[in-house]
Amino acid sequence: MKLLFTGGGTAGHIFPILAIVREIKKNYSYDGFEFFYLGPKDKYAKDLLEKEGIIVRNIVAGKVRRYFSVKNVFDIFKLPVGLLQSIYYVFIISPDAIFSKGGYGALGPGLAGAILGVPIFLHESDVVPGLANKIVSKFALEVFIAFSAEETEYFPEEKKLSVGNPISTELLNGSQKDAKKTYGITGEKPVVLIIGGSQGSARINNTILANLPEIIDDFEVIHQTGRNNLDQVGKEAKVILGEREQAYYHPKDFLSGKDLADAYATADLVISRAGAGSIFEIAALGKPGILIPLAGSAQDHQVRNAYTYAERGAALVIEEPNFKPHFILERMRYLINDPKKMKEMSQRALDFARPEAAKIVAGYLVSYLS
Repeated sequence: MKLLFTGGGTAGHIFPILAIVREIKKNYSYDGFEFFYLGPKDKYAKDLLEKEGIIVRNIVAGKVRRYFSVKNVFDIFKLPVGLLQSIYYVFIISPDAIFSKGGYGALGPGLAGAILGVPIFLHESDVVPGLANKIVSKFALEVFIAFSAEETEYFPEEKKLSVGNPISTELLNGSQKDAKKTYGITGEKPVVLIIGGSQGSARINNTILANLPEIIDDFEVIHQTGRNNLDQVGKEAKVILGEREQAYYHPKDFLSGKDLADAYATADLVISRAGAGSIFEIAALGKPGILIPLAGSAQDHQVRNAYTYAERGAALVIEEPNFKPHFILERMRYLINDPKKMKEMSQRALDFARPEAAKIVAGYLVSYLS
């Protein structure tokens, strides 16, 4: 059996695919399965996918931006090229089914599957669907959704199946003891984990740095800066922090797998962007959160995600215009100094969590292919 995965644009499209493949391997006899991935070129994603035994093929992918950009002019020409490449690869691979995680990189493979008559399954993480999933959903057999059917817009009711967002079970098995070794956690102060998305966030980085000495007075911080931002953030932190204070600040470029699991395990509070992947990870770990939705995300999906989750009482939301150095510090202190509130938020997060999502989706796919 050949199963073709597609999706692309961010790590949020890749990690759920990895989680589903791992569940198939763990729970089913997969000797007869071949796993493929078709999407835009990304060396980091390629390495992760190939380590899981997934054969990777790349296509050109054009991104349709909902704002003026010169890149739109060039990317519009990539769309037909990517579609032709997708038709070629889907024909050569001849998969028994396609699973699309969405993102601009999934449009060509999804349409190619429709043209060639391959059964298509989608997963939509956000309350407001992306353009690729909106288009390809017309040809899909099933649309798995992360939030509830009532909260998720657009898709036909008969196609929606609410399962949560697939996450790796590895994230649920982090160790505070290992985190102390990996990050040098002192254990003297409450630990805050700051995640700016897979690419990091210059806005979050700059705001944290602007108030870092005051934050370090009260907290120990693990800070995912983004792969391209670590050197700059690290240099600035050394300038504004004394040698002793640096022991409480742990900048890292990107966290995944065991390192991320241990960071979650030791964190008392998580500050994060509001991508669905991050929200469902925070929920599964039962961590109180402060969400900083990315301004200008497609259809404002991060804002919608953040408020839909916060309505459960599991997180606070600070939109970017209000994300000021002293305001974020005041919110951090407010939560940490109210253990009852923190405990309540933790329970509300766990009530929302759907840690079995990857297992459920894997079961559906295997059942269809069997």
